Amino acid sequence: MCVKKILINSLALLLATAIWLPSIRFFYSPNVANIVSADGMPRIAQQLVANQVDLWNNDERRNAETGRIRASNGEWDFMARSFLVWSLAESCLRDPGLTKAYLPIIDRIIDETLMLESQQGFRHFLLAYANHKPFLASPASSHFVDGEIALMLASRRIVSDRADYRSLLEERVRDLVQRIESSPLLCPESYPDECWMFDQCIGLAALALGDRLDGTDHSGLFGRWVAIAKIKLTDVETGLLVSRFDFNGNAMEGPEGSSIWMVAHCLRLIDEGFARDQYAKARRELGRVWLGFGFAREWPATWRTFADIDSGVVLPGLDASPAASGLAFIGAASFGDTAYLEALHTSLAYGGFPVCEDDRLRYAASNQVGDAVVLYASTLGPIWHWAKTNQPNE
Repeated sequence: MCVKKILINSLALLLATAIWLPSIRFFYSPNVANIVSADGMPRIAQQLVANQVDLWNNDERRNAETGRIRASNGEWDFMARSFLVWSLAESCLRDPGLTKAYLPIIDRIIDETLMLESQQGFRHFLLAYANHKPFLASPASSHFVDGEIALMLASRRIVSDRADYRSLLEERVRDLVQRIESSPLLCPESYPDECWMFDQCIGLAALALGDRLDGTDHSGLFGRWVAIAKIKLTDVETGLLVSRFDFNGNAMEGPEGSSIWMVAHCLRLIDEGFARDQYAKARRELGRVWLGFGFAREWPATWRTFADIDSGVVLPGLDASPAASGLAFIGAASFGDTAYLEALHTSLAYGGFPVCEDDRLRYAASNQVGDAVVLYASTLGPIWHWAKTNQPNE
């Protein structure tokens, strides 16, 4: 009798769980209109940008947040700046009425970043191991820093041109091209004898925007880069670009979710077909939806390594990575994968612990750079559209 009761109770529990688990997502699934908008600012972008703008208008709050993330990773301080500038520029194109308020913040971020680079050196924005050995290329420079600053300058100029920023971008572009052309595989170092695909593609995107702004033409370089990447820098098992390799192109890490989504997005300015192929493969190998909750794996099943500061703590069983899942927002938004984007937002609403104060949104489980990445995913589109058509976003 006791055994029968246990079996009945267990069956009831399993049945309740089977009904309850698939239903959780309905409490967290967003209204698609609040996360995606062909023009104007979707609701989530309005709330996220309000928090980011308040952060930059409140020195005490920003200094505290910057100190917190720099204590973990100097790169995060830099990337928070980059993603916010790109997001604000996209926002200005989505709603020109925002330009008067956002342009001074863009300029403040760019000017302060350039000042820190000048006074502290580019290593100010790198992890400590950048000092452990010399760069192979001379003079030493980080493609990570150079590429993101170039993309910041280009994005700002698309909103409203400035003569001084034009000369700064032209100088940065000349340096980027010189370093690319003098590298064995057209891939400069981000760290000593260490190249990151994430940084390579941001640098290429900056060159592409510079071409549209200033009438230059690096299409030949882009074609050669893609040809090399397909042969030398692609994982044979998955067809995905590797994430990290040495100066001579020897893979140090295979494909990673914390890299490939942004890589595919940037490649749209270089080779749309190649970009879409990379996204499709990343979606197959890394993108997951479970019971309506979206996430991304850090590594494909054929590639395993240790979690690091980029991947974050990988959730056992599901192999969900916070960093890969965050960057997946960009991939899904860039390629119009609305179903996956909705599932990712469902997970963020559930596990990101959203905090909304005075219509300003932040995520307690995230930080400044994480929120800026989601903001960028919520605003991206107009600049890439402009680069491809030389017309405002439609």
